[in-house]
Amino acid sequence: MPLTRAFKDTVQARMQRDPAYRRELLREGIECLVTGDLETGKTILRDYINATVGFEDLSATLHKSPKSLMRMLGPQGNPRARNLFDVIVCLQRVERVHLGITTRPRSAA
Repeated sequence: MPLTRAFKDTVQARMQRDPAYRRELLREGIECLVTGDLETGKTILRDYINATVGFEDLSATLHKSPKSLMRMLGPQGNPRARNLFDVIVCLQRVERVHLGITTRPRSAA
């Protein structure tokens, strides 16, 4: 189900005024990526970028075109690992966080 423009605007407004929410959204997007939910992860990262650094500034930092970054994180995008991790590293710097990985045993199926 597509999100409405009003909902996206509400999320963006909250990200701009609530740093904890913004950091959690970044964490959630990356967690989606590493657990195999590429589509949701790309969507969350795209929304995060739009509400924070913007594709223009991100592209200048990464020396890539904004359109290339938008396509990479778009519904049909298939980002290379190097490009995706470059984006993640940059977003962590912008947010001034360092996200890590923890392991936990998987429950028996």
